[in-house]
Amino acid sequence: MTSGQAPWHDRGQPRALVIVPTYNERENLPVLVDELMRQPGVRVLVVDDQSPDGTGDVAAGLARAHAGRVDVLHRTGVRGLGRSYIDGIARGLHEPVDVICQMDADLSHDPRHLPALIAAAGQADVVIGSRYVPGGTIRNWPRRRRVLSRLANFYIRQITQLNARDCTSGYRCWRREALAAMPLDRFISDGYSFLVEMLFVAAGQGSQIAEVPITFVERRQGESKLSRAVLLESALTPWRLIARGRSTPNRP
Repeated sequence: MTSGQAPWHDRGQPRALVIVPTYNERENLPVLVDELMRQPGVRVLVVDDQSPDGTGDVAAGLARAHAGRVDVLHRTGVRGLGRSYIDGIARGLHEPVDVICQMDADLSHDPRHLPALIAAAGQADVVIGSRYVPGGTIRNWPRRRRVLSRLANFYIRQITQLNARDCTSGYRCWRREALAAMPLDRFISDGYSFLVEMLFVAAGQGSQIAEVPITFVERRQGESKLSRAVLLESALTPWRLIARGRSTPNRP
């Protein structure tokens, strides 16, 4: 944890903002928001990437139904997960919150784990909801997908020297101060590789990274956004990050 920051028990109930990027998630989004609204101190920012299925309209309706706790950002311009997060984080950093969290809209990230991530952020700068620490698990994935994910994380760790077991998890909570220090305007990746770059840069800045176990569940409805282009970018990004250069990450 960054020097001078107080743990949550010295600061009262932490205020959390959950950023949820969406693209064609009209069926899943209301379920996710309903579950998040059951948790005190949690607000939601939906960042819709011009979904052709009307997810943006669904998000706007949820914002009206939960005024003051749910907001929606309708993106324009070039689509992409990384761009959605950059726009969402820029908005979130102007909000009166202590923690900014990242969650997928497809219900693979169970909101019941969110309190544990937020609590752990009292002692770390970024907390990963991890499938690959003791207690973490994956449901409804075929063996091929499990092996691919394990190999991808091993590959990333070997190249970048990151210590996290689950470098590709999109379920994270950040202390606001740590996220505000990130040079997001200079990031070079998009898609799911953006998540790896965030972790890589955070480690280079000396941020303390922690992991808590989660149960990851394959999406219930809709289609996966994982494509060959995404896989190719994920394979190239660690090398691009090393080539760009930064200070050596923390090691055990």
